[in-house]
Amino acid sequence: MKETEQVSEQNLKKEELEKLTLIEAALYVAGRPLDLKTLSSVLKTRSKRKVRRLARILAEEYAKRVTALEILELEDGRFVMQLKAEYTPKVRRIATRPLVPAGPLRTLSYIAYRQPITQKQVVEVRGSHAYKHIKQLEDLGLISKEKAGKNTILRTTTFFADYFGLSHDLKTMKKQLKTLFETLSSQSSMKVGGGER
Repeated sequence: MKETEQVSEQNLKKEELEKLTLIEAALYVAGRPLDLKTLSSVLKTRSKRKVRRLARILAEEYAKRVTALEILELEDGRFVMQLKAEYTPKVRRIATRPLVPAGPLRTLSYIAYRQPITQKQVVEVRGSHAYKHIKQLEDLGLISKEKAGKNTILRTTTFFADYFGLSHDLKTMKKQLKTLFETLSSQSSMKVGGGER
């Protein structure tokens, strides 16, 4: 009887380890936050509670390790594998080319912060090159266009929120963006002002 219990306990541990490894692989490959529904589909289970428990175990395991990576649970319940903040400045220069070049990124930032916004308003502020940016951003799946009478309304997509690690809730996302813009602005003013103080 005891031998049977040991075998089933070992099988359970093996099965759980395989699931933890699958979650780790999914987070690594995605390179963006994943929700419980997506992680559930990877594990082929319907139990989001079970997936959340396993993802939290994995996050705890990463917290115990001496590694440059971390797994975090975001406010909205998604999980992300990312580089710890202290390592980013040291390896930024060798990072692969960004998904979005600087010009389209500025247009995307404007759309994200002002959304929902008309295409006409974006072009008035960003210039006629914004048409090209909007097309690029739509092709990348970062924004969506919707006709409303004569106007075209622009919004960011869930992929945008996932890629940049932002909330799906528009109000929360705008707060996150405001904080990010303020941080970037203060960092660039420190550089212009003659270094850090």
